[in-house]
Amino acid sequence: MASFNKFNSFVEALAEKVHNLGADQLKVALCAAANAPVATNTQLSNLTEISYTNLSSRNITTSSSAQSSGTYKLVLTDLVLSASGGSVAAFRYVVIYNDTATNDELIGWYDYGSDLTLANGESLTIDFDGTNGVLQLA
Repeated sequence: MASFNKFNSFVEALAEKVHNLGADQLKVALCAAANAPVATNTQLSNLTEISYTNLSSRNITTSSSAQSSGTYKLVLTDLVLSASGGSVAAFRYVVIYNDTATNDELIGWYDYGSDLTLANGESLTIDFDGTNGVLQLA
């Protein structure tokens, strides 16, 4: 899987209590190659998302949100996106954002390198790192 890229504003948003990563509902947004996220984006409205017609739920489940020996780790359950009733628009970027936060603040994104398309009945598993977590803070 592609590397995790954090949005610059995520660091400040953590310090200013915008995110409660252990309790807030995190979600993915999908963007096409022509609408790439950039590190200076701050909230979901800064992005141009694809149409989610025919796509399954984009809600992410948090497996654990804890620290050990002064290092915090956020572990997310792998997310399976499935197309049903037709194909899903092409996308390249998978963006994680906080759906609970007032402005749907952005956390980070993955670049798959080229557009992906899900035809009716196909699925994609977003494999979040279960060992190292999506992110660590030390």
